Amino acid sequence: MSDADSEWFESWFGEEYVALYPHRDEAEAERAVELISERVGGRKVRRALDLACGAGRHSRALTAQWWTAGLDLSEVLLRHARREEIAAPLVRADMRVLPFGDGAFDLVVNLFTSFGYFEHDSEHVEVIAEVARVTSGGGTFVMDFLNATNVRETIISYDEQVIGNTTVEQRRSITSDGRYVVKHIAIRGQDKTFVERVRLFTPAELAAMMTRAGFTITAEYGNYDCAPLTEHSPRTILFGARA
Repeated sequence: MSDADSEWFESWFGEEYVALYPHRDEAEAERAVELISERVGGRKVRRALDLACGAGRHSRALTAQWWTAGLDLSEVLLRHARREEIAAPLVRADMRVLPFGDGAFDLVVNLFTSFGYFEHDSEHVEVIAEVARVTSGGGTFVMDFLNATNVRETIISYDEQVIGNTTVEQRRSITSDGRYVVKHIAIRGQDKTFVERVRLFTPAELAAMMTRAGFTITAEYGNYDCAPLTEHSPRTILFGARA
């Protein structure tokens, strides 16, 4: 596949991404995992999967609770995770075709809006179907996604960040069909631009995909502190139980 044909996430989550966003919130990751641990309760979890684990901040917190594997497509982010000596096997693969056996995990998590990246909705459905396949009977899938209504209400069209000696310009917009939020990132003084594009799935659409794949929605929250999910919530956090 040529660069022109490649999908945006194949080029963006590389060394430039790490350089521009060097410190993600570890405390936030720990809060997310605490919520999952509390909700899973006394259910036995032998194996957990951190789907789209990136540089591993959630995997680190998950391994304190359960045996965990991390999976991501980005070689760069996985390399950074390995440098952090995260105690989890890390696998490079596409989430649309998971390299694991049926029912391999009792818990699968997809955190911090690591979903909605693909061009066609059928591809997102494939991901959820794959998650269902690798989740054991009685197991749990946790989806932590943006809240589409909140994004539309609070979107900031332009801002600048100074990171080290670099000024990063960010322009955000909603596509004319209302289906995607798009962020254009430019490094001032350099001929480098990147694009992020995320599908604006509503909570109802996410829940419907999970239900069709064989999950029963058992809980929904609007943030990591267990607030109810409303139109104005910052997050969409859904828990699904596998039949």
